[in-house]
Amino acid sequence: MPSRSKKIGLPRMKAEAGEKRVFLPEFVNKLVGLGFEMFIEEGYGSRSGYTFDDYQQGSPMVHRVSRKDAFAQPCVLILRSPNPEEFDLIPAGTCLISMLHYPTRANRVQILRQKGIQAISLDSIVDDYNLRLVENMKAVAWNGLEAAFDVLETRFNGLVKPDGHPWKSLILGTGMVGKHAIDAATKLGNIERNNEHIENNGPGAIAWSVGRNISPKPEQMRELFSQVDVLVDASQRRDASQPVVPNEWLAWLPEHAVVVDLSVDPYKLDQDPPVVRGIEGIPQGDLNQYIFHPNDPRWCDKIPASIPTAQRRSTVTCYSWPGIHPEACMRHYAQQILPLMEVLAQKSCSDLSPYGSYFERALYRATLKAFLASQEN
Repeated sequence: MPSRSKKIGLPRMKAEAGEKRVFLPEFVNKLVGLGFEMFIEEGYGSRSGYTFDDYQQGSPMVHRVSRKDAFAQPCVLILRSPNPEEFDLIPAGTCLISMLHYPTRANRVQILRQKGIQAISLDSIVDDYNLRLVENMKAVAWNGLEAAFDVLETRFNGLVKPDGHPWKSLILGTGMVGKHAIDAATKLGNIERNNEHIENNGPGAIAWSVGRNISPKPEQMRELFSQVDVLVDASQRRDASQPVVPNEWLAWLPEHAVVVDLSVDPYKLDQDPPVVRGIEGIPQGDLNQYIFHPNDPRWCDKIPASIPTAQRRSTVTCYSWPGIHPEACMRHYAQQILPLMEVLAQKSCSDLSPYGSYFERALYRATLKAFLASQEN
């Protein structure tokens, strides 16, 4: 039998009904090939049409278990962080591998510390040059812009405005998500749609991007806002307690404009310092609903009462943009995660070293231990 450290639980994500992402059978098969014994929650993958037989493929190393037992394994792999109450299912010493977002989730970090969970945060796995190794920034940008132009296409037949002018997008932020957003915006969020647009001699699209040397300046921003059809927040703020776009600035956008929220930071006003949204007063969507029009009755469901919301434009926002196309998303993540699991097949979470191999160093940087040490320095 494999050692205790080689047993992995795969619980389902239960964030919302629209969340269909699961690790695919081919990935589980590869983990078994590395020597892992897999404990899969009953029903895992059923929303995507997979059965337990698809995962097991006759292997005695793949077991169907309860949700409680999936969380009880020495190693637990789940893309999105467990819900707060689910941390009670995770024993002390467990290696939890998930998107944990240490820097903006102080309460979650405290829970992990109190329960003695040896976490690895997928979003904190970076190489020697501080580049993320587990990310899907292209899908974040393209899926968000696809949704935005879907909205505009319902309003303007053939994506042609009455004035016949090109579509203009303003991207706030020039990091990797911002760069992908520029590409997506110039192609109307969808390659097939863009090709048809070209064949039909459509007006085309223009994308502008601005960084920190422009975004705090109201006069310049007002001039830009007044000209754009799509406003994209792809910012990486140094101070998450302050918005990039105050709510009153949204009044400068044309009435038909669509706001695209790619940063999707939640409101966490109870933290010190607090976390607010990059564009003030917009809703936070999920895979159940990611399109909100100004009169939507759910607009304020996740917005604290103290946040101004008077100025509104149609907004596309999703906490999990890559999940819009779940299978492609999980195939992408599997390719990135597999070499990291090769390290964990040989070493436990507690044995990871900052002086090990390339992937071991990257894993170490993502441990809760490394994050807490960085906060003390």
